Amino acid sequence: MADTTLEPRTGAERKRDLLDRLRTEHDVWVASADREGAPCLVPLSLHWDGTWIWLSTRYENPTGVNLRENGVTRLALQSTEYVAMIDGTVETVGQEEIATETADAFAARGGWDPREARRGRYVYFKVTLTGVQAFQGRHELPGRHLMVDGDWLV
Repeated sequence: MADTTLEPRTGAERKRDLLDRLRTEHDVWVASADREGAPCLVPLSLHWDGTWIWLSTRYENPTGVNLRENGVTRLALQSTEYVAMIDGTVETVGQEEIATETADAFAARGGWDPREARRGRYVYFKVTLTGVQAFQGRHELPGRHLMVDGDWLV
């Protein structure tokens, strides 16, 4: 964990840092569960459009099935030094339904285009943020909740 002798960042600073990361990160850890509650954790490419986080994976793989059936996820950005966990509701968006601008931006951001996949049927998942936690070390645990029930606290 980060140096706990530092002053904790303000909520506004944490939110700014989180949004900066969403604009620059290419991948995110995606947690889901099947009907029996068995967890699944995989890294997927992401695109943040300023409102939603967009993901894509094959329709029939475990993550695709879990996201479609349960409609919720928890996302985590890469670093354990700077924890960023995002809870969200999930909407499945087919390739024929997604706006061309969004699909193009996703492809540019991640360096690959699900519309051109050779194996399997790829779909997109639109994640609406419902909860956000961000902290760098134990000293930032107080105030780590930046969003609760879809409302920014900062």
